[in-house]
Order: sequence, then C-alpha cells, then structure tokens
Amino acid sequence: MGNLISIPVTDIREGGPVRHAIDARARARALRDDCVAWLPRPLQALLPALDAITRRWLARSASPYVTEIRSIAAALGFPGVWFLNGTYEWGCTALAREEAELPWLVRTLDWPFRGLGQHLEVARMRGPAGEFFNIAWPGYAGTLTASAPERFAAAINQAPLWRRTRHPWLRPIDVALNALRTWRVQFCPPAHLLRGVFETCRDFAEARDRLERTPIARPAIFTMVGTKSGERCVIERTEEGYVTHCDITAAANDWLRATPSWEARIATKLLLTCSYKDAAARSRARREALWSCQHGFGGDMAWLVPPVLNWFTRCAVEMCPSRGILRVAGYEPQSEIDLPLRVTEVCQISGQGL
Repeated sequence: MGNLISIPVTDIREGGPVRHAIDARARARALRDDCVAWLPRPLQALLPALDAITRRWLARSASPYVTEIRSIAAALGFPGVWFLNGTYEWGCTALAREEAELPWLVRTLDWPFRGLGQHLEVARMRGPAGEFFNIAWPGYAGTLTASAPERFAAAINQAPLWRRTRHPWLRPIDVALNALRTWRVQFCPPAHLLRGVFETCRDFAEARDRLERTPIARPAIFTMVGTKSGERCVIERTEEGYVTHCDITAAANDWLRATPSWEARIATKLLLTCSYKDAAARSRARREALWSCQHGFGGDMAWLVPPVLNWFTRCAVEMCPSRGILRVAGYEPQSEIDLPLRVTEVCQISGQGL
C-alpha cells in the first residue's frame, strides 16, 4: 500500500470549524480541488453559481451553522465551499451491534468525490453537553460520523430516493424534482442536526429523541449507539416522520422494509442503467453482508470486504463510546474499476480521550 498518510487529530474546541478552515487553508483548497475534479468541466466552471444556489438554500433552512459557513467561505476565499457544504453523501453502510455487552457502531462512507479519504481529519469539538470527535474535513461544517465518549456515537446514511417513475432513464427527472422539493423545505439539514445533537445532548436517550422528532430538510437514516447494553437503533427519517428499529440495526441506503415509490440509492455510474429492483438488491446486499459479519471490531477492520467495500468507499470507522474507542481509515480509488486502497494509517483514539 506504500507510505500511508497520518490522519490529523485537530483540536478545534476553541474556534470550531472556522478556525479549523483558517489553520488548514492549504488542505481545504487541496480537498476542494480533488473533489471538483470528479465533476464535468462545465459544472466546475459553474462553482460560483452552485455556491450561490446552495447559500440561498441554507440561508432559508433552519440550520444554526449558516453564519459559520459564511465565515468559512470568506476566510478561504475560493469557490466551492458552499456547494461542498450542501452536498449530501451518496451511499453508506452502517451496523450497530454489541460485543461483550458493549455497543459498537461501524460504518463506511461512500461518495463519488476523490480526495475525501486522503484529506480525512478527526476534529475534537465540544458543545454545552460535552466533547466529541467529529470525522470531518477542513471547511466542512456538518457531522456525518462522530463519537462522544461516555455518551453516544452516530452516523448518517442517505435515505432512498422518492420515485414518481420506474424507468432508469427517468431517474434524473425524479432527482431534479426531489431537489426542487428540498428547496421548498425550510427545516434543518440532517448533517447539521446531527452536529447539534452531539453538541447539546447528554445521553443516548436524549439524542435518539432529537433525531426522531426534529424536522429535517430531506430524508435520512441515522444509526446510533450509546454506552449500555440495549442502546442501539436505526432511525429511518422522512422530513417530519420516523420509524425506529431496535432489532435489526444495520442500514444501507434503503428502508429496512421496502416501500413502494421509494428506491434504494445507486452509484452515479449506474444512474441510467440500474433497474428499480437491482437498486434495492445492491443496498440489501451491503446491509445484509455487514449484519451477518462474524469478525470482531477494534482490530484489523476485517469486516471491510465487498460489497461493503466498493469503488466509492472513502472512509471506514469503528466506534465504541463506552470505551472511548474511535478508529478511522481513509480509502481512495487507484483506477476506474478496482476496489479502493487504504491511503491513511488507521487513526485510533483509545480510552476516554477527553
């Protein structure tokens, strides 16, 4: 695998993500460049316009971090900051289970953008309820994966796509119509809600209640664990509704119980070819593979194999908040077809860490 990059553990308890972006300006710029390299050149030229659209949407939402993102964008001084803060993770797989009566949460984050594995950081943050470790990137204000030792850990998966049609060629129309629907919704973006939960919730029960009941700008799936036996769940969210599962606590990018008109998320390469049925099968295969995994956690990440590991995988995380354990590794594709390779050393935080 060559020389692996160390994942920085950055203390931003003072100054937060704004200070993080200022101190890591060069890394934030490199991340932006790597991420937008995946986009077609016409879209790269439209970054200022995409920023303006995203800025207007976030300003209309219930996000408490709009002023912070505005300060980050001003401090960095290059286009793309608003757009990257408004994009939503494409796909993920997550599992909450117990080992020796202690809850663990493992997850992969799958995204088409290159650079997310290479530029990964662990940000040490705090709020009124205590401190937590946020798996993040310089310039990004939300929370997709985080652990608060002695409180809880949680992660977001993208929810299935609301479909008005069934034909693969019509899928882009549904994507566009859902985007317009999201534009009209003025609730909090899911990644911003999750950060607020880590900042303000004192325990698993309080965090679960907030994630279940707070209106969000678009559907999402939250997987979370606490510190005691039995504290684990998957929360399937629409904008104002929820279904919580405490028995089968594995998630991918479809509802646990398939629902008409909701289609599992698929990779962009399959946007115009993957059938409705195949999309559900792909998501189910990842969820079931992780659910049936017999490998223990906290070791060599032996659970990370196909189909959970795939071309889009950018990071893998293991968390046990009761023991204060957090392990993170980043991945990047080395070709257009092969599985990604680990590009960062496994960052491990053991003990309470706070």
